[in-house]
Amino acid sequence: MGPLLMTPITDDPTAFAIASAIKVVVFFGVYLVTVAMLTLAERKVSAWIQDRHGPNRTGPGGLLQPAADGLKNFMKEELSPGAGNSVLFALAPAIAFCTAMLSWAVIPFAAPLPTPWGVVSLAIADLPVGFIFTLAIASLGVFGITLAGWASNNKYSLLGGLRSSAQMISYEIAMGLSIIPVLLLVGNVTMGSIIEQQALGGWNVVNLSVAFLTFLISAFAETNRLPFDLPEAESELVAGYHTEYSSMKFSMFFIAEYANMLTASGLMATLFLGGWDIPFTTWDNTGNPSLLKTALTFGSFATKAGFFLFFYMWIRWTLPRFRYDQLMSLGWRFLLPLSLGYIVLIASVLLGLQSLGIHAGRLQTGVLFVLNVLVLVAVFLIFDRGRLVSPTTSKMSALEMRRLRLQDSAASALSPTPRTEPGMGD
Repeated sequence: MGPLLMTPITDDPTAFAIASAIKVVVFFGVYLVTVAMLTLAERKVSAWIQDRHGPNRTGPGGLLQPAADGLKNFMKEELSPGAGNSVLFALAPAIAFCTAMLSWAVIPFAAPLPTPWGVVSLAIADLPVGFIFTLAIASLGVFGITLAGWASNNKYSLLGGLRSSAQMISYEIAMGLSIIPVLLLVGNVTMGSIIEQQALGGWNVVNLSVAFLTFLISAFAETNRLPFDLPEAESELVAGYHTEYSSMKFSMFFIAEYANMLTASGLMATLFLGGWDIPFTTWDNTGNPSLLKTALTFGSFATKAGFFLFFYMWIRWTLPRFRYDQLMSLGWRFLLPLSLGYIVLIASVLLGLQSLGIHAGRLQTGVLFVLNVLVLVAVFLIFDRGRLVSPTTSKMSALEMRRLRLQDSAASALSPTPRTEPGMGD
């Protein structure tokens, strides 16, 4: 392979600008189509779980159902509450939609692509701040949902917006803290460095299992998916913050939800499953870039992200919704202390291993794996006895509860049997 082909395309400003424009157009086109098809995938997965067919009449196998839904929403009438703030009412879905789209910009979805003008990184913006950019942009999505609830001038929408702001802010803290162990292990915040570290030292789902679990739970809460869909809660708040929305404004919230799911799945695949790294081989990380490497690594990344997307849908049709007190208690009383303690533990262990001369490799991976297993056993079998995530649970001792039950049974046995009035048994 010639030296010109191995040169980073950033060395040629014109080629870099053209490549960036092509990446933006192609990526966001594919991204929007993927998000639209996720609505069909959700219906098909739910139908499979519930033993029914799902959409099967619009196009072959129902493949045109997302297009039919989009056409219907375009043709529906746009409504706006008369007593609401019309400017913020229209701006809110745009904020939610744009932040969901921008969050993906720094995630590399395949190995670098060789071109006649140089090697092109397959991340739209290969920023040195890496996943910090993604967290910063994703945190802005709460403004769109909160503004939607307030600008509608509807009490159900306002309650949904307030719930969402409290929930997303609470779990953003746990999500951010769960990534710090990754930073400690890698020593860098760029996505490329994180993928390289996992290719050499093992995936972080093994090295940092507790951080992965914390990030996974926080990702469900951040995307407002079951069992954390309290901002919507159709049975309680009609439809939550988008009660007053219709037509494409209504659709933009759902597009943003599925876009956030896609971004969260890509982040989990990158931070904890090696990103585009193909497991059990170093071929994709060594040697010169090639079109075959780019294609196969893209398939690896898509498979990992697709697994998490399916997991989102699987959980939705499996678990019931949390109570609101359980939701907040899980974030503040359980995940936050767990994340802080885990950061201290991982930092101490890594410092101890470095002092012994043990760096990235199988020995370090084995030590971290055993440590994570012990922490998980302690978390699930010792610390959580049903009261950390259920603060309304009675703190009464078992002996006192038994005494009260016996007292109640004795009182019931001594009380006279109520007399049935004439005609009541007819």
